[in-house]
Amino acid sequence: MKNAVIPVAGLGTRLLPATKSQPKEMLPVGRKPVVQYIVEELIHVGMNEILFITGPGKTSIENHFGINHELVQILRETGKEELLAELGFDRFQAQYYFTRQRQLLGLGHAVQCARSFVGSDPFVVALGDSIIGLHTKSDVIKRMQRCFAAYDCAAVLAFEEVPDDEIPLFGIAKPKNHDLCFELLDIVEKPDLSDAPSNLAVAARYIFTPAIFDALDRTKPGKDGEIQLTDAIKLLIEEGKGVYGVQLTKDEHRYDVGNFEAYFRAFTEFALADEKHGAALREYIATLNKD
Repeated sequence: MKNAVIPVAGLGTRLLPATKSQPKEMLPVGRKPVVQYIVEELIHVGMNEILFITGPGKTSIENHFGINHELVQILRETGKEELLAELGFDRFQAQYYFTRQRQLLGLGHAVQCARSFVGSDPFVVALGDSIIGLHTKSDVIKRMQRCFAAYDCAAVLAFEEVPDDEIPLFGIAKPKNHDLCFELLDIVEKPDLSDAPSNLAVAARYIFTPAIFDALDRTKPGKDGEIQLTDAIKLLIEEGKGVYGVQLTKDEHRYDVGNFEAYFRAFTEFALADEKHGAALREYIATLNKD
């Protein structure tokens, strides 16, 4: 399995005005933009064909993963070659592809845009606004691949335990059992706490066979005319196609940067953990807490 799809077409309206002229996926978390962490995670687990599903105002993502020969030359000519190490991602052995989601009709529609890219092969979907793990060394996709290989299934999803107050914000699993790789009996979108079948929330990583495209074709648009990926996954489950889940470990916390509160928390945690600047930042924060 080598193909990965990163949907990055959303407008990021919950992060305005920061996202008025800059994609939310390019906002910095610590030293790097959000989307670079996602790409590093994928490459770490062997993905080397990566398709970005883009939208209006997303050209900076394409520029970021292109090689800027002029910048490299300037750094060399001005004696700043040590900074070239910060551009090490330019040397990743991966091919990047970009296609436009011409209408912003939801995550399901964005995944449909990858149909010709993946062909008849299984593929990974990694949401472009969610970082997994503090140092992006998560191997959850590897564990998902092992689960996918072990069962004749159409999809494997990552899940994370969430506190009760966050359950109404996510798609929640109804697991058949509590194995490391568990079968899904259902997935319930944003349930009330009293109706929630578990506290396992979808965690922004998926593996699909091309069966998802047929399910998406038959999924009726929901609110605002959007095609919901969760609805298509439910259809796979109802038709007995086999959908499984893998849970994140405690070291694989999901950092969702879709709103300011989550973004501020993610940036703070990554900055405090920075090997070069974290200690000084912690000292500075300690001075702010003094009476």
